[in-house]
Amino acid sequence: MLNAMRFSHQLLEKTINRFPSGFFIDATLGNGHDSYFILSNKNFKGRLLSFDIQTKAILSSYQRINQLQTTSASYQFIHGSHDTLFDYLDTNSLIHGAIFNLGYLPGGNHQITTRSQSTLNALQQIMSKLVRKGRVIIVIYSGHPEGQVEKEQLLNYLKTIDQQEYHIYHYHALNQKNNPPELLAIERI
Repeated sequence: MLNAMRFSHQLLEKTINRFPSGFFIDATLGNGHDSYFILSNKNFKGRLLSFDIQTKAILSSYQRINQLQTTSASYQFIHGSHDTLFDYLDTNSLIHGAIFNLGYLPGGNHQITTRSQSTLNALQQIMSKLVRKGRVIIVIYSGHPEGQVEKEQLLNYLKTIDQQEYHIYHYHALNQKNNPPELLAIERI
């Protein structure tokens, strides 16, 4: 059985394989695990744009990515909020895949977390540019107060999305305690 994190990477890998030259977003760079996963995929020949508000996250991610034999032309790290995505896109840009790993930076200050309003803004921006069969994958950590708010607001928003335009799934463990991570998968029809 796959946990939310492993399932997120399985979905991400399938999306990369579907769009190997696509444009991908890592909306929450953190320690760079998702960006590393994308850039290390042997089929990935596209472009990656990754966001984080913490300098520590950017620096640790550069160290992780420098272990790969990838040119800097294929990725860019933005020291800023994911809800500024439109500032970095051309009007004709299309997005093929995106991943959010919500919460706080592992090993970092637990008071610095993703926030529901910026997450919703970023999600709406991404969904407006998502290609047909493109995916957005969101891993939610609701074991802290802002994480619970973020989860509730995301679920409430996504329930309003037209089922003729997107498939949206919620993957979570039913019998685990202590708020295990949950996954939201969004695919444009």
